[in-house]
Amino acid sequence: MPENKIPQVTAKRLPLYYRYLEKLHAIGKQRISSADLSDVLHIDPATIRRDFSYLGELGKKGYGYNVTYLLQFLRDFLKQDEVTNVVLVGVGNLGTALLKYNFYRSHNTKIVAGFDKDPNKVGKDVDDIPVYSMDRLSEVIKLHNVEVAILTVPLNAAQSTAEFLISEGIRGILNFTPARLSVPPNVRIHNIDLTIELQTLIYFLKNFPEDDLGENGKETLTKEES
Repeated sequence: MPENKIPQVTAKRLPLYYRYLEKLHAIGKQRISSADLSDVLHIDPATIRRDFSYLGELGKKGYGYNVTYLLQFLRDFLKQDEVTNVVLVGVGNLGTALLKYNFYRSHNTKIVAGFDKDPNKVGKDVDDIPVYSMDRLSEVIKLHNVEVAILTVPLNAAQSTAEFLISEGIRGILNFTPARLSVPPNVRIHNIDLTIELQTLIYFLKNFPEDDLGENGKETLTKEES
């Protein structure tokens, strides 16, 4: 099945499988079953098998999955050997925290620069990541072949900043602002509203304190979500 035909929920779980397989490979584990993966990742075994079936015949009935083979397959499929450079726009409190985090668990994603309009921030480094003025954006995008941006600007600047990013060649935006951006159909937006996520968590804690929770209090996927 072509990559663009894989369900989005499956695509979101593949990096999770990959990270755990890396741990197994590091300790010399040679094979793993969907049931074993389920115990650790709190994902239904049938869902795991279905996810892998979209990629081809990766396992054998009664044997499970060869850890080394599956890890290499996912590394190639997810293009883990290719580094994706990212820029961040809006070096406030949240932006600074994200620069310091800089995808520390990812070997193939790297924030190469931050951007801000505040002259007190421009020209400084945050954990060795340089902060530039917005007029340097085009230069940095071309230098590092950047197509993805993280947006952490104030709400009233979100739409105009997104439009500027897109005009400079950005094709994907991770949007941490509450704004729902209007963008061309060839640009992908992923919205992360921390306020909504927190409110949703509190709602479920108050109204469904024991329902649909797996081990360690992690919410499990329903059939509709999987």
